[in-house]
Amino acid sequence: MKLQDLDVIITAPPAPGWGGRYWILVKVTTNTGITGWGECYASSVGPDAMRAVIHDVFDRHMAGENPENIELMFRRAYSAGFTQRPDLTVIGAFSGLEIACWDILGKDRDRPVHALIGGRMNDRIRAYTYLYPQSGHALPAFWSDPDMAAESAVQAVAQGYTAVKFDPAGPYTIRGGHMPAMHDISLSVAFCKTIRDAVGDQTDLLFGTHGQFTTAGAIRLGSAIAPYSPLWYEEPIPPDTPTELSKIAAQVPIPIAVGERLSTKIEFADALRNGASILQPALGRSGGIWETKKIAAIAETYNAQVAPHLYAGPIEWAANVQLAASIPNILMAETIETPFHKALIKNSIRIENGYIPVPTAPGLGFDVDEDLARAHPYTDDGLHLQMQEEPIGYHGVNTFAGGAPVKT
Repeated sequence: MKLQDLDVIITAPPAPGWGGRYWILVKVTTNTGITGWGECYASSVGPDAMRAVIHDVFDRHMAGENPENIELMFRRAYSAGFTQRPDLTVIGAFSGLEIACWDILGKDRDRPVHALIGGRMNDRIRAYTYLYPQSGHALPAFWSDPDMAAESAVQAVAQGYTAVKFDPAGPYTIRGGHMPAMHDISLSVAFCKTIRDAVGDQTDLLFGTHGQFTTAGAIRLGSAIAPYSPLWYEEPIPPDTPTELSKIAAQVPIPIAVGERLSTKIEFADALRNGASILQPALGRSGGIWETKKIAAIAETYNAQVAPHLYAGPIEWAANVQLAASIPNILMAETIETPFHKALIKNSIRIENGYIPVPTAPGLGFDVDEDLARAHPYTDDGLHLQMQEEPIGYHGVNTFAGGAPVKT
C-alpha cells in the first residue's frame, strides 16, 4: 500500500464562524483505493499558499511511501532543507497529512486509530466548551458582559459540561506582551465571580488568554483571578518566551496551560521544563497523532496532563479524541458544537452529557460529507486567526470578540 493522491479542500464554516475563518482539510488516497482524512491547523500564511505547502510536503516526503512509515516521513519533513527544528508551517502541513495516514491505516485494518497507538485507555473523554452567545445575546456586547457569560455557563452546565472557557482579558496584538489595563483586570475578576456564583462547583472555570501579557502583567492578572480557583490559566505570555513561564508558575496558584501555538515534542518539553502543568496540543499543528502521543508521554514524566485544543473543524477534533482515548494523562478535550461541525462528519461523533464517547468505527471514526465541505469554499483573503496591530487602550475595556470573524 502506497500513498498516491492528495486533495486539499479549504472550507469556510458559515456564520457565525466558530472555529475560525476556514478549515484546511486534506484527503489522501492510496494506490489500493483507501481514503484518509486529516486537518491542518496552520495559519501563518494564506490558504492558497498553505495549499501549495501541503502539496510540496506530500510530494517531497510522503508520495509513494507506505502510510505505516510515520516516523520516517516525520523525520523527512522535520529535517527538510537542513532544519531539524520545529517549522510551524511545514509541520502544520505534515500534521494534517499524518492524521490522514492514521485514518488510512485504521480503515485498512478495520480498527479505530486508538487501537493502533496503544489501545483504549478511556471509554469516554471529558469535554469542555468555550462560552458562546445564546439566543438573545447581542454581539459584540456578549464578549464583555459577565452576566451574559454566566447565562451561557448555566446553559453549558444544563447540557452536561463540567468545564467552560472564557477570555475577557482583551485582545492579542502583534506587539508582544503588554501590561493589562486595570479595566481588563477588573472585568476578568467580574467574569470569574459572576460565573462562579452562577454555577457554583458544578463546573470548572478555564481562564483563557492568548499570550498577550508581559510576565509581570500575567502575574498581576493571575493573582487577581486566583481566588475563584480556575482550573487553568491559558497561555498567559507569548509562546516565544517559554522560560518566563516558570516565574508565573512560581507566583500564581493556578495551573499553567499552553500548547495551541506550539509544535513538536521540542517546544512542549520546553514548556514542561518551565512550569506548564497542562498541555494543549492542536494535533493539526503539533506534529500529528504519533508526535503528540510522544508529547503526552513526556508530560507523564512531569506528572502533567493533556487537554487537546480545538479552534478548527471536526476532523482535527476526531484526531484529538483518538489520541485522548489512548493516553493515561488526558484531562479533557475542547469541543465546538455547531450544526456545521456536526454535519461535516455526518454526526458520527457526538457529545453525551458532557463527555465524548470514543468511536469504535475504523480509522478516525467518522464519515465526511465531502459535498458539504466543497459547497462552502473560502473566498476571503484573511488568515484563520488575525492579530490586532494597534496597541490596547487604557481608558476602558479592551473588547476581544472571541476570535470570531465578523460575519452576517
